[in-house]
Amino acid sequence: MSSRQEQSVRRRALVEAALASLAERGVAAVSVRDVAARADVSPGLLRHHFGSFNNLLNEAYRFAVQRVDAALEQAVAGAGADPQARMDAFLIASFAPSIVDRELLAAWLAFWGLVRSDPAAASIHADSYAAYRARIERLLGDLAAARGVKADSRSGAIGLTAMLDGMWLELCLDPSTFSASEAAQIARAWVDRFVGEAAER
Repeated sequence: MSSRQEQSVRRRALVEAALASLAERGVAAVSVRDVAARADVSPGLLRHHFGSFNNLLNEAYRFAVQRVDAALEQAVAGAGADPQARMDAFLIASFAPSIVDRELLAAWLAFWGLVRSDPAAASIHADSYAAYRARIERLLGDLAAARGVKADSRSGAIGLTAMLDGMWLELCLDPSTFSASEAAQIARAWVDRFVGEAAER
């Protein structure tokens, strides 16, 4: 393994260790020592690769966002070109086991805490949520166009984002409340009403 590959492996190990530590301990208790121990490296190597502990936490935030985004993108791309199939794939993937995950929720809650105090984390949050809403806006716009109607895709994306986030949070906290398939069905019914009401205007 080359030196560059070794560095990449160590950085990835530190990012994954940071995610695990955040999920288990929360942002208030996560520490350089704990993350370094989980990654089986020295605390000095952590600082060597990331400069500061906050930089590592922000990289972990970015990594978590990219992991979720990649799962959603793969699902949508695999659905083909039909707008309804693409929307359905997105909604189903939004409640897949890899996303409705308590460890991911714990890490996400920690990241939200960072957003309030760290400008870099706030920037990652703003960019990632803007990209997420833009994806939903495109899916809604394509679906409305396929049905021959004009919908306010921006407001629809804001509403659907809030609905998906709320059901995701509840499923992570208490999966006995409703199932992932029910959540996807509820979201699809909302999409159908939104596009249908646009047709009536």
